[in-house]
Amino acid sequence: MTMSGRVHGRVALVTGAASGLGAASATALAREGARVLLTDVQDDPGQALATSLGEAARYTRLDVTQEEDWCRAIGFAIATFGALHVLVNNAGIGMLADVESTSLEDWRRVHAVNLDGTFLGCKHAIPAIRASGGGSIINVSSISGIVAGHNLAAYNSSKAAVRHLTKSVALHCARTGSRIRCNSIHPTFVATPILDAMLQATADPEAARRKLASQIPLGAIGEPDDIAFAVVYLASDESKLMTGAELVLDGGLSAR
Repeated sequence: MTMSGRVHGRVALVTGAASGLGAASATALAREGARVLLTDVQDDPGQALATSLGEAARYTRLDVTQEEDWCRAIGFAIATFGALHVLVNNAGIGMLADVESTSLEDWRRVHAVNLDGTFLGCKHAIPAIRASGGGSIINVSSISGIVAGHNLAAYNSSKAAVRHLTKSVALHCARTGSRIRCNSIHPTFVATPILDAMLQATADPEAARRKLASQIPLGAIGEPDDIAFAVVYLASDESKLMTGAELVLDGGLSAR
């Protein structure tokens, strides 16, 4: 696809950028003119992707559950690119388990990555984005943050919390005149390593995949680029009137 410069001049930080939605989002942002800091705990694929994107991209390690990692990564983005305008809080993990089968350790681990990581990103990126003249925070939640499942107790809880945290951040930024918008994206099932790992935990992964696709009115599991296009939209001025909102990309699942 030819670059049209929809986010030309912006600097973006993307978490979980070594694969899946994060890799697709980082690639799309770079293609549309942004300079992008890719972050992850998977160093080799993260660095390889950044290298493939050329001078517009860099990679640094970021464990989203560690506050000091956030401070270092944001400082690296500013030192390297001179500003920060866009944060994509994409890093996340999933787990198939009902409430009785979920251990406290697993509950805390899912929330640490999915929720605490998003909180820390928002908290530490806001001053940097404000100082850069404003921009956009994009929190990748899930349709599971809106529609519950019997076997997704921790995942449902963490992603629903991201949905509401997004609204609080949006209102805070509006009230303080920070010129920062904050919105959440709610994808349906998308072909990513997270989904693959969740399906592998079932007795028949392929049957489970077909069942998931059958639950989507449009009849297909999503692709990473479906979400990356939305990230570019929310990072650009095309969405300048949008904050505290939910962009639902679920193939009609929640319309039932």
